[in-house]
Amino acid sequence: MKPFFVIFFLGMLFVGPVLAERADKDKPVHLEADRATVQDANKLATFTGNVVFTQGTLVIRADKMTVKEDANGFQHATAFGNLASFRQKRDGKDEYVEGWSERMEYDSKTDTVELFKKARLRRGQDEVHGDYISYDAINEFFQVTSNNGDNASTQTHSEGRVRAVIQPKKKEPKPDTGSP
Repeated sequence: MKPFFVIFFLGMLFVGPVLAERADKDKPVHLEADRATVQDANKLATFTGNVVFTQGTLVIRADKMTVKEDANGFQHATAFGNLASFRQKRDGKDEYVEGWSERMEYDSKTDTVELFKKARLRRGQDEVHGDYISYDAINEFFQVTSNNGDNASTQTHSEGRVRAVIQPKKKEPKPDTGSP
């Protein structure tokens, strides 16, 4: 029951829609790096050194990235870094969603980003931390989990717990009714 409450509570943090810029999927993918190795037969490329993956407003930065293309032309990228990062504009808003982690996986078909180890996601000034964050831009949903005391997390800042910082939202002033 506890994981359900955590997921429900964290889902409520970002009450407004968190849609990615819809036009991003129709944009070409641009990749930059210091070095690249391409295996055409496997449709697999490995980029190393200051890697920058850009598709519309989506930007992923990493030390190393592998990109595999499926038969339909969708890309699956796995980024590694200290820390790898992504940034994407929200649809119809002048606001960005940003994330950081040691390993990041992006799937262009499902428009999802998964953040592994030292994971952090921010929208505006609201922020969540955990060992794993899954961000689904299409369905306006993210999930944050910790690894619940697994020894592998001893080097993470989350210490096996999910953390959230929620900034107060500005409230609309009440109209003056003129009554005493």
